[in-house]
Amino acid sequence: MAKTITQKITFKNTTPQVLYNLYMNAKLHLKATGAPVKISEKVGADFSAYDGYCRGKNLQLIKNKLIVQSWRASDWNENDVDSTFILLFEQKGKDVVVTMVHANVPDNQAKALAGGWDEFYWTPWKNYLSANTSAIPKSK
Repeated sequence: MAKTITQKITFKNTTPQVLYNLYMNAKLHLKATGAPVKISEKVGADFSAYDGYCRGKNLQLIKNKLIVQSWRASDWNENDVDSTFILLFEQKGKDVVVTMVHANVPDNQAKALAGGWDEFYWTPWKNYLSANTSAIPKSK
């Protein structure tokens, strides 16, 4: 049975634009996670990350607000269907809450992926942002 992973992560003193770009801009993605990515800001475009460990397609993009992708990992069974990965960015005062929904994840992969998002994305993003305060736009 497929699982759905849902996480809400708060990033302090930043904007949706900064976080959207950390994911969608290949150069910033590399700087923040340490892993090269092939990605485009075009709906329908393919992407891959972590040396091809994960790959998929951009299904819907609303700049600085929403990312929806089909997503699968290289170690999934051939008969596993692609999952759906969603990132929603919401400004809350000076902070941003990112709601991540990763739906239709194979049951035997859900636990590892739930921890993997924190290990390979949320913690590295927080470390990158704290070390690169110039990446955060100043309020006017």
